Amino acid sequence: MSVNVNRNNPDPFYRYKMPRIVAKVEGKGNGIRTVIVNMSDVAKALARPATYPTKFFGCKLGAQTQVDFKNDRYIVNGAHEASKLQDLLDGFIKKYVLCPSCDNPETVLLVKSSIINQTCKACSHYGAIKVDYGINTYIIKNPPEVNPASQGKSLTEGKRGRRSKRQQDDSDDKNGRSSPPEGDESFIDDEDDVGDDYWDSIAEEPSVLKEELTETLRNLTMNEDCELSEKERMDLFYEEVKKFRDAGTLGTKHKELESMADRLEIRAKVPLILVELLCDENLLSQAGKHRLLFRRFTDDNPKAQKYVIGGLEQIIALHKNVLMPKVAHILKLFYDNDILDEKVILEWAAKVSKKYVSKELSEEMHQKAEVFVKWLREAEEEESESEEEDEDDDDDVEIEYNDRVSSTQLTKVQQPPAKKPAAAEDGIDDIDIDAI
Repeated sequence: MSVNVNRNNPDPFYRYKMPRIVAKVEGKGNGIRTVIVNMSDVAKALARPATYPTKFFGCKLGAQTQVDFKNDRYIVNGAHEASKLQDLLDGFIKKYVLCPSCDNPETVLLVKSSIINQTCKACSHYGAIKVDYGINTYIIKNPPEVNPASQGKSLTEGKRGRRSKRQQDDSDDKNGRSSPPEGDESFIDDEDDVGDDYWDSIAEEPSVLKEELTETLRNLTMNEDCELSEKERMDLFYEEVKKFRDAGTLGTKHKELESMADRLEIRAKVPLILVELLCDENLLSQAGKHRLLFRRFTDDNPKAQKYVIGGLEQIIALHKNVLMPKVAHILKLFYDNDILDEKVILEWAAKVSKKYVSKELSEEMHQKAEVFVKWLREAEEEESESEEEDEDDDDDVEIEYNDRVSSTQLTKVQQPPAKKPAAAEDGIDDIDIDAI
């Protein structure tokens, strides 16, 4: 059963169709995997290599992928339902198949200078594709072939189009134009790959093209970061912060740095870099200045706060003579600025660690911080006692209210006994009939 390539379009007569994904789960235990039985047919309908959506599934599901070209098998490790893969395919189609301008699937991917561009045959739109980690890198390293026959022709190109192309080739040979040697990319005419409207727009607004290419290159650099080790990613972030600091623009780059940290997946460890770059022997005057930047990464993140303390230990060790006597003041400063929480400081104080500095230095820091830690503990105990007293007061009030209610109820129940008519001393003959 076929479905619309753009499943957001409910039109039953929509001309662009593709087969539904058929998935088959094989194996068991650690060897379980999902074989996409008809991936070749789906890819042909999308005019994309079958490896692209397969790799896209792997990136989104966090699973390894395997391709057996000989047997036409496309495999994603793990057990995945066909409906889930179909939903993921919609994301691939939106990013890499549909034209962002007219939503038409008749598009072609062009890889030039490590940039993935998309051109639409319907509206002549031409532009760079936004970054999507993993899959963009794969496409750049494995670009679509110049001849799209192996990945499916244009969805509307038939025999007439192929015949006209052969006639054009014959005409070129007669006019003495030599065909490019196979595999020699120097013969490719770049201007033939895009429409005249694109080059006209460049002539009219060259600054727009420059900004677009600059942004694409920046995103491409970020895209390649996902393949780096954690240390290399932290080094990249270090250089970025250092660049902004030296340029004096750090105060305006908070959101950009936060976004970069999320892309590099090093959010929790960022405070370690910030302490190293933004703090020195003048630490007491620097914490407040960079408070907002620190809090972007430490708010509601105990792990990041622990890295802040680790960075502080290293700075204190580096400027021992100046900062060691001020350990308590430093911790209180970061506590007052809401960079460190009370719980994290108390956990740090409970155990001497040699993760960032030597054990001797760590013990000395704990001794210097004892005054502040003791103050925190006492404040915590007082707060706890105050809460208990409040609870006791609430209990007393409740008991008093219950007693009052009970007393009131008892008062209502106890009614005075009715007076009985007094009997005469002389016996029954003297009883007043009216009184009875």
